[in-house]
Amino acid sequence: MRIFCGMLISLACVAGSAINAQDQTADHLSVFDRSKPKLLQEVSPDLRWNSPQTTVTEESPSYDLQSLLDLAGQSNPTLIQAKMQISGELAKALQAGLYPNPNLSYVADNIGVEGTAGEFHGAVVQQRFVTANKLELSRSKYLQRAKVAEHLAVAQQFRVCNDVRVSYVNVLAAQRIVDLREELLKTAEDHLVTTKEMYNEGQANQVDVHQAVADYRREQLQVLEAENHVCQEFIRLTSLIGLELSPGMMEGELESTRELIDFDNAYGRILTCSPEILAAYAKLQEDNITIQRESVQWVPDLVISGGSGYDFETRDPVAQFKIQIEVPLYDRNQGTVRQAQADWTRQKAEIRRTELDLRMRLAEQYDTYISNLQQAVSYEETVLPESRAAYETSLKSYRVDREDWPEVLRDHREYTMRRIEQVANLRNVRTAEVLIGGYLLENGLQAPSNPTPRGHIDSVPKPR
Repeated sequence: MRIFCGMLISLACVAGSAINAQDQTADHLSVFDRSKPKLLQEVSPDLRWNSPQTTVTEESPSYDLQSLLDLAGQSNPTLIQAKMQISGELAKALQAGLYPNPNLSYVADNIGVEGTAGEFHGAVVQQRFVTANKLELSRSKYLQRAKVAEHLAVAQQFRVCNDVRVSYVNVLAAQRIVDLREELLKTAEDHLVTTKEMYNEGQANQVDVHQAVADYRREQLQVLEAENHVCQEFIRLTSLIGLELSPGMMEGELESTRELIDFDNAYGRILTCSPEILAAYAKLQEDNITIQRESVQWVPDLVISGGSGYDFETRDPVAQFKIQIEVPLYDRNQGTVRQAQADWTRQKAEIRRTELDLRMRLAEQYDTYISNLQQAVSYEETVLPESRAAYETSLKSYRVDREDWPEVLRDHREYTMRRIEQVANLRNVRTAEVLIGGYLLENGLQAPSNPTPRGHIDSVPKPR
């Protein structure tokens, strides 16, 4: 027995013959006027995310990925921090290579003896002459550390850009899910109306009505949750960029256009070009320079002083000259050299650790990538077409009185749920592609790594 009016029957005829696979709104939903009062009171506005930073209107701007990346490059604070670390290491290199300042002193001996002005008065200049190329080696050490900082700055740029790309994809997916959830809400509303009509006709009981009301409320909450998720993802995106942007829609497609990623090729590229690996090798070179520097630390510097004055006892102008040298009898910087050698060995192990860590992280991301790609392709080729075909068949059967309307609604819900699952598949594929292509770097608001890594001994002439 049919319980819907001729308008529904007419609609079913149209929907059965003109269903566009790209249309995200089911045809039967157009029977409902969105302006009419809801069947249930809306969730209290006090319980909504009503911040002006999250409200999207028709006048809201739209954003494309490239413009977001440009803004992040200008405003993300961690990129400024990374640049300042390079500047700091270059400043250390400048300072390390500066020659020692001379000392100027005034000397007066035996002042006040027998009421005299003293035996000697004069000026003395003292200068330390650094030997064994120590200053050049020290400067080279910190210039090499500046190269480490440069690689780490590149890594930070990848972290920020990767996170912006991933967050952009998340907002794009979240906005699409809102549309699909609203579609399911209209289906639940349709089901509630149908159940009430069936109850009036004696074809449903109060249990069915109560269940339909509960299902409708759940779908309302699912829409709100999807909207909340859009708000959260948009705020995350703008935080990564470093600006409080007005809420808006994302331009672009969620579907991937990249060719299949090969694991071995991706691993070889990461081992060759990853900023983390390059920074680790640059740090090894710095440690090698440190060994050279500390190996000559024991070579004595020459301290030369000289000056002129007046000898009041002989009443003659006089001059003095002195050369001072430290005799490296006991301290030949043996301990510091061993520290530097231990640090060099530690850094070789750090390179291997980084390679293994990258391999493990790549395996994790590749698993996400290939598994979701398999699902996305299968959904596109089989699951979605078959689910849509089942829905179309239900509409056609309803038109010729072979199917009950609740079965049509059920098939539509199943088809829409598969589309929501496909959105998640596509989002996961895009996210894994971004991270694999971006050397597995993420956490764009994490402070940039220090050129002196954890575990580094940082050997100095005297432990302190």
